[in-house]
Amino acid sequence: QLQLVESGGGLVQPGGSLKLSCAVAGFTSNRYTIGWFRQAPGKEREDVACISPRGLFTNYAGSVKGRFTISRDNAKNTVLLRMNSLNPEDTGVYYCAGARDLEVGVACRMPTNYNYWGQGTQVTVSS
Repeated sequence: QLQLVESGGGLVQPGGSLKLSCAVAGFTSNRYTIGWFRQAPGKEREDVACISPRGLFTNYAGSVKGRFTISRDNAKNTVLLRMNSLNPEDTGVYYCAGARDLEVGVACRMPTNYNYWGQGTQVTVSS
């Protein structure tokens, strides 16, 4: 079983930055691929980024590539999402999710492949 708790959301102006954290708890948490997803009002949940269990491989959605960075520190049981150059289209509830030994490629970008989810943290980009 895996427990995930997101934090770090808030209100930021366009062009600004935020750092989201996902605290991961579970006996074998370092065996889990972690993904970040977001959902804007009235829209489907979409992938943002994912990272392999040991942090060696990452994958990003095209809309965030070059602006967002996903990383993890298994010693601290934390996965970070650093977001730069934010724009209003980045607004939404951000979720982290976990799936054991999930391939970091097409599969890790599909929310249906994840078994465990956090409660989400709101990110609002507005002037």
